[in-house]
Amino acid sequence: MTDDRTTQLDRMRYTKNTASSRLALLAIVFDVLFFISIYKSDVGTYYYTILIGASIIYNLVFLLATFLCSEGVKNYKTSYSWAMIGLGVVQILRIFIMPMDAHRTIVSGAAVMGDAQFIRVVIYLVASAVCLFAGAVINLKKSQALAHYTASLQA
Repeated sequence: MTDDRTTQLDRMRYTKNTASSRLALLAIVFDVLFFISIYKSDVGTYYYTILIGASIIYNLVFLLATFLCSEGVKNYKTSYSWAMIGLGVVQILRIFIMPMDAHRTIVSGAAVMGDAQFIRVVIYLVASAVCLFAGAVINLKKSQALAHYTASLQA
């Protein structure tokens, strides 16, 4: 190993993984933008269903879980990376639940969710998922490198 790489790995023992943590926080920002875009809409009684209630509860759980993951990956814990991957997959799956249905549903002669809003919310969900995936991969790589380096110090 080069001296620069050794120094970088040694520094990881004392510094936080801010890249993965910030990506998780950015995923929260994109989810909040999704949340605002969906819930500011008021088209008839479409949004007054049990699905919207479940979506609100999931959003709260997502925000809390993602914040917990952002704190966990700061300390190079791989289990939080797997949780971030799971949350990212659910963000992708969410596209096919409410946004897709709202885009297809017609109320009073107009779509519940127009094309522009649909594209915007899909972009928010995909961006949130990409941030989670990227943060998870970065943390997995860094934590593996740190574990190998720490093991080499023990030997």
